[in-house]
Amino acid sequence: MWENILNAIEKGNSVLNSYVWGWPTIILILGTGLLLTIRTRCLQVRKFGESLNTTIVPTLKSLGKKKEADGRVRSISQFEAFSTAISGTVGTGNIIGVVAAILSGGPGAVLWMWISAFFGMVTNYAENVLGLYFRKKDSKGNLAGGAFYYIAYGLKWKWLAYIAAVFCILAAIGMSGVQTNKISGSLSEAYTRLTGSAANSELVKLIVGIVVAAIAAVIIIGGIKRIGKVASMLVPFMSLLFIVLALIAIVTHYYRIGEAFGLIFSKAFSFNAVGGGILGYTFATVIKKGMARGVFSNEAGLGSSVIAHSASETREPVKQGLWGVFEIFFDTFVICTLTALMFLTTFGAEYFNDMDLTADGLDSFMSMSMFSTNFGAFGTVTFSVILPLFAFTTIIAWSYYGEKAVEFFFGFMKEENRKYPVTIFKVLYVLLIAVSATIHSQVVWDISDTCNGLMALPNLICLVALSGLVAKITKNYFDRKKGKKLEPMLSAYPDMNEEFKQDIMSGDREMQ
Repeated sequence: MWENILNAIEKGNSVLNSYVWGWPTIILILGTGLLLTIRTRCLQVRKFGESLNTTIVPTLKSLGKKKEADGRVRSISQFEAFSTAISGTVGTGNIIGVVAAILSGGPGAVLWMWISAFFGMVTNYAENVLGLYFRKKDSKGNLAGGAFYYIAYGLKWKWLAYIAAVFCILAAIGMSGVQTNKISGSLSEAYTRLTGSAANSELVKLIVGIVVAAIAAVIIIGGIKRIGKVASMLVPFMSLLFIVLALIAIVTHYYRIGEAFGLIFSKAFSFNAVGGGILGYTFATVIKKGMARGVFSNEAGLGSSVIAHSASETREPVKQGLWGVFEIFFDTFVICTLTALMFLTTFGAEYFNDMDLTADGLDSFMSMSMFSTNFGAFGTVTFSVILPLFAFTTIIAWSYYGEKAVEFFFGFMKEENRKYPVTIFKVLYVLLIAVSATIHSQVVWDISDTCNGLMALPNLICLVALSGLVAKITKNYFDRKKGKKLEPMLSAYPDMNEEFKQDIMSGDREMQ
């Protein structure tokens, strides 16, 4: 019975996915990024240096320094907001997702991940600007924002905002399912390799799912502050470890680097027959796989990471927007690119063309093989540490995104009563973490792709409609930095705008 239900879900999702990730969505994603690039005068290029100098560089310098809170609003630091957001984006999509894109769409899919990321840098910037501009705070001083807020109060289409909140809840569940599924699959594969037996692989998956669910529950209960602190500790460690190992592997196969780039560019605009002719993928499929996995990885256009950024202590929407530029750059141009080059240089063009790409779970198998081939048993063990960390931080970040979507959706209820639907969501979220560990992997990927596409649609529509406002807020910020006397555009609400303006003038909260 359970198998029949899964088969029905798989077939229904396949039909829906073909529409959700059809040409209209792809054109909307690229078109939105192009429009925002034009209206901000290619901000992701012009201000990239400033995005580094005003975000990650001063934050790294200030690590370890304590900062006093003024008690006016309950928020998290810029770095904790960034860490939470990047933990939501840096997950299995950066390793297994990239490998899956190459296996199913060919090496050319990597170029489309880069293209989506280039425009995604300014798309994510715009999301953060609008997220902070339209965010609200509750009676306890907690700041909350996201796509549903700027759709409701910026575009003033509350009906679309509620739809966006529902899609966010579904995307949170789907994203969590993929992460858990890949943790259990990879650790099960590691167990099989190290013990030489696959007899207990399903039991291993179930145990992993239960353990991940239990640990996640403890962190999720603590809310955004605990999530932010955990993310700010894990993200730098896991990212640095992966970068070092990837660079070692790539340098070891330096003679294949040129070949790898050649595959990426030559296969991006041509028919690609993979698997020795078993499967044929057209130009459209290459784009779809690259775009879908790119969005899955960096989340630009989904309106997800802005939920974490909106809880930041910063008062300037543009400053947090610049964090978004760096976030997408780091996620795709650094982590995803290293994965792609590590994969292609490790196995080479000949090996890639001779592989049977029809096997289920091949993405997890090949991802682990990429590490074990380069580093032996140490690589297997290290991969079994890195991947769960990548995936786990994504799980806890998306729990917060789903929670905020539930709060918004039930906004008509009294504030003290909203905790009941939120609690129900958290319980279901944790239970589904355990369940997802044993589900057929491709089904989980496909459902998550569909949910991501659905979540992106209302957000992208709003970004197009409010692109002029993004440009206006951006110009206001940089004109003020040049010394022009202008009224700061910090919030859409006069009372909060005045409060934030006073904060900046007093220098209590804004990091310079």
